[in-house]
Amino acid sequence: MQTHEAKRVEITIEAMMQTRLTTALERAGVTGYTILPVFSGSGRSGNWTRSGQVSRASGMVQVICIIRPDRLDTLLDAALGVVESHIGVISITDCQALQAERF
Repeated sequence: MQTHEAKRVEITIEAMMQTRLTTALERAGVTGYTILPVFSGSGRSGNWTRSGQVSRASGMVQVICIIRPDRLDTLLDAALGVVESHIGVISITDCQALQAERF
């Protein structure tokens, strides 16, 4: 089976910034992403958890994108424009995709 090089970008950000982030990604030409809830974690500010919160406004989400390597810089520019002024982190890993035409 033939695989194709791709990049997996994971953006963890405050849930209240989700729409702003996805709008920026879409404007940059990103055609697909997956959004997952983040239930708890630990960072520079210490441990945190979503447990017991009434709304999702103070929680976190993770936006995952798989893209062709040549589109990485465009995605990162769009994402960083949102993440750099809020709580969040961006990570990038190399991956293999089976259906290159989808990315």
